[in-house]
Amino acid sequence: MLEQVSYYEDYDIGQSRQTVGRTITETDFVVHAGHSGDFFPHHLDAEFCKTLPFGQRIAHGTMVFTIGVGLTATVINPVAFSYGYDRMRFVKPVFIGDTIRSTVEIIAKELMEKRPGFGRVTERLTVTKQTGETALVADHIYMVECRR
Repeated sequence: MLEQVSYYEDYDIGQSRQTVGRTITETDFVVHAGHSGDFFPHHLDAEFCKTLPFGQRIAHGTMVFTIGVGLTATVINPVAFSYGYDRMRFVKPVFIGDTIRSTVEIIAKELMEKRPGFGRVTERLTVTKQTGETALVADHIYMVECRR
């Protein structure tokens, strides 16, 4: 992992990057169910899922989010801190065998009046499938130090 210092002033609206792909496996489903406690049949019961519109098991939305965010974690910025996530949407289902990749784009930035010396930077996370369909969208908000 690379460490790179980027201050609030270094972020430009429209700046973006894309990750490598990651293929979703049955093991991902089972491990995520165990970690999250979400054993709903929509994720784990292949026979039950045959009766549903998608006809197969669908990935946990929280798993797609977790893997999608993890794919972006390639640079450590010691002056930026995660402030939270907003507007998360599960747009299309992800299935076993799908390959996802993430794109992040800076969509907003503003100085934090109540925290002098810091700004808020919003990065839009878009997770896409190998088909080009968007599977998930969320806004990641960072608190970033300003240059002094």
